[in-house]
Amino acid sequence: MLLAIKKYKLILINLLIIATVQSIMTASSNEQEKGSDGRPLAKAATFHFPEYAYKETSKNEITYHDFEVNCEQHAACEALEGVKRKACVRRCISYSCYQDIYAFDELEEGEIDVRLNSFKGCVIQRSGNTNRRAT
Repeated sequence: MLLAIKKYKLILINLLIIATVQSIMTASSNEQEKGSDGRPLAKAATFHFPEYAYKETSKNEITYHDFEVNCEQHAACEALEGVKRKACVRRCISYSCYQDIYAFDELEEGEIDVRLNSFKGCVIQRSGNTNRRAT
């Protein structure tokens, strides 16, 4: 009985902490930051895309690198530069993964590619070269 009361108290304390943090976050998110000129700063947009798990193992890196090298030498991609070349190479590596991850919002020149690991994960999964332990 005493143990149950202690657990109950811990749960109440945790809920109180969570409620306090949420309250602080809500209050601070209502205050918009201002730039040096006094105008409100633009808020960062949340970017959603399909995410595929990717584990950076030497086997996965070698597999992806082999696909990439072969596609970089493909006649259709060789003459291209910048993001057009990247897009061509990635479509060559896996058209279906490219469609899932990049087609709805193409990579732009200078953009940091936050989707690359998801693309690699998709490629590895669809190529059947996943690093699974036998059970």
